[in-house]
Amino acid sequence: MIKKALLYLLCFATSCGFAQSQKRNFRQRELGFFGGGSYYLGDLNPRGHFFNSHSALGVFFRYSTNYRYAFKFGFNYGTISANDANSNEADQKERNLNFRSRIYELHSVAEFNFVEYRIGHDRHRFTMYIFAGLGAYYFNPQSDIGNGYESLRGYRTEGQSKSYPRIQVNVPFGIGFKWNVGSKCGIGIEWGPRRTFTDFLDDVSGVYPAASDAGSVYTDRSLNGSASPGSMRGNPSTKDWYFFYGISLNIKLREPHRPCHTSF
Repeated sequence: MIKKALLYLLCFATSCGFAQSQKRNFRQRELGFFGGGSYYLGDLNPRGHFFNSHSALGVFFRYSTNYRYAFKFGFNYGTISANDANSNEADQKERNLNFRSRIYELHSVAEFNFVEYRIGHDRHRFTMYIFAGLGAYYFNPQSDIGNGYESLRGYRTEGQSKSYPRIQVNVPFGIGFKWNVGSKCGIGIEWGPRRTFTDFLDDVSGVYPAASDAGSVYTDRSLNGSASPGSMRGNPSTKDWYFFYGISLNIKLREPHRPCHTSF
């Protein structure tokens, strides 16, 4: 559903862009600071949006080419986690797994403003916008079974032939709202899913391995010893997602010059 919503928004944005043959071009550079939360959806939290949110921070540079379009380059840091013990599902409680992972992300996205917007402009003071692009991130799932958090990747808990890479690519996209709070500053509110291409953000994906391939005590934590080799440990048909949401402060940087054809 998230991917369908993004497709509809992008189609709408493209049609609006073609409908506007006359655009007022200008150059605006912004330095931004992001603060909010991060969370994840996956095998240990299949449906709970905003559940187990953690504090997240970020910094970015935005470059606007006209009143409708902008490009943003940024870095975000956050934490994702989940615990089967907090689930309302009996099978998850029985599985008894938990994890946390720090997320370090670099991203580059294109933004489309639904109405014309420019910091410091009296008539174009606010807009809703959508964005999409590409990113890269670092993750390292850890688990705590009573003796502190331990990195899980090296244990190959599902009998993998090799460990998954900790640096991977993603597709960041989302929706937001921004408005002016003065001639030099703006405020933004944003929600951004991250489509990943791994099912191991939480180190849970497929089935319990054979006893000879079991990596460690982190493989089987079932409460009543109900897990058996080949039984489902996770859902391999879906990939994991993580999300950033929050508020940003956008500061307009001094322009080196103003083109003489710029229109207000």
